[in-house]
Amino acid sequence: MKLEFKNVMPFPLKEYQHDDSSVWKSGFSLEFPKKVLLNASSGKGKSTFVSTVYGLRKDYTGTVLLDEKPINTLSIHEWIELRRTKLSAIFQDLQLFPELSVWENLILKNQLTNHKNESEIETMLVMLGIGDKKEQKCGTLSLGQQQRVAIIRSLLQPFELLLMDEPFSHLDEGNAKIALDLIEKETDLNGGGFVLTSLGSYHGFTYDHELKL
Repeated sequence: MKLEFKNVMPFPLKEYQHDDSSVWKSGFSLEFPKKVLLNASSGKGKSTFVSTVYGLRKDYTGTVLLDEKPINTLSIHEWIELRRTKLSAIFQDLQLFPELSVWENLILKNQLTNHKNESEIETMLVMLGIGDKKEQKCGTLSLGQQQRVAIIRSLLQPFELLLMDEPFSHLDEGNAKIALDLIEKETDLNGGGFVLTSLGSYHGFTYDHELKL
């Protein structure tokens, strides 16, 4: 998958002073598979970046292209197929169903993709230390536990690009490393890449490219 920004500037960020190295306005082009770190301080537009690439925000000037096609020309059916087979995301607000159990949140996603079997999902839960939370409602979990559920959910589909908006912000370094190991493993199995946004910590992973805001 090829991702390109051409003179992109979100409306809410147009009054800010952006460095010459920023992807805003100047642009970039990346071909995946590639592991990319998007490093920026708070308020520079990390969440805006993820939401824009995922097609949730349209309040920007310039052009965003996926595989050389402007994303603002994609139909709803094209977006559905793209998000089911090529593009996955972990959002900062997680977007879990709080009234559903951990297992229900995960199975709901997997039923749309048939990407993993139940044993594989249970292995992921155990690996991330929440195997005993399977039947617990997501709304009653700690934020760190919810992040781990959201991480697993994002991996229950094929993808060429995984967008992650500060996915480890509520995890200690040990649990973040375990989660990152799982993400890297599944990314490689899919033959895909990812963009990891961060406030500064890159959790020790070796990235191929760094973007700045």
